[in-house]
Amino acid sequence: MATTASDLQQLKQNLRRVWMAGNFGKIAEHSAKGAAEFVSRLNIPSGARVLDVACGTGNTAIPAARAGAQVTGVDIAPNLLEQARARAAAEKLNIVFQEGDAEQLPHKNGEFDWVVTMFGAMFAPRPEVVAAELARVCRKGGTIAMANWTPEGFVGKTFRLMSKHVPPPPGVPAPVLWGDEDLLKGRLGNYCSKISATRRVLDMRYPFPPAEVVAFFREYFGPTQMAFARLDTTAQAALAADLEKLWQENNQGSNGETRAAAEFLEVLAVRD
Repeated sequence: MATTASDLQQLKQNLRRVWMAGNFGKIAEHSAKGAAEFVSRLNIPSGARVLDVACGTGNTAIPAARAGAQVTGVDIAPNLLEQARARAAAEKLNIVFQEGDAEQLPHKNGEFDWVVTMFGAMFAPRPEVVAAELARVCRKGGTIAMANWTPEGFVGKTFRLMSKHVPPPPGVPAPVLWGDEDLLKGRLGNYCSKISATRRVLDMRYPFPPAEVVAFFREYFGPTQMAFARLDTTAQAALAADLEKLWQENNQGSNGETRAAAEFLEVLAVRD
């Protein structure tokens, strides 16, 4: 983990560049249905104050607003927020989207009834700080809801493969550890005594074969794009081949389609 304030600032700047790279909106289109289903299961009441942390292009914020919640979304990447605002405007939804860091949320203590994050806050480098911030802005009796990729699932396998080719920053815990139920309860347990976790599956579906899926992520998904950029031509070819093999081994699709079942942990934690 970064040992000085300047090291941490540099790490944050690098993360911001990573998430601004590519065009995450293209990636998010393929998980929008799963995000809407996640929000539907939460049964957020109309009028509830909701904060969507690391909201990206609005996949979670938008269905919450459709259901009548008062939604604020926060993300580290301003270009993703621009896409989120455009999507909300197209549906005439009144959502506030703000630039901000999951480790230093620009909100008051207890400001929200629901604090939600789907495949988002898990990527911040200091999980204990994230847990404290999620709890800080959630009112007593409110709910923290998370969807986190599991270490054992397909996305967890992808991250492990990527880290073999491009090592992550030293000292930064793997994001998928948020999908380990015991570790998650340890992180949130200081703030929430009632925590439930359910394993669910997101259907990752693409209308083209695995090799094109790899190319798709390489073009549009910032972390993949930036990882390839750190490698020479030979190493890039090796990484692409390993990723294609992983998609092929986990492909449940047919007729040129690629489908992978991506396991995640769905978490509900009531703020003490």
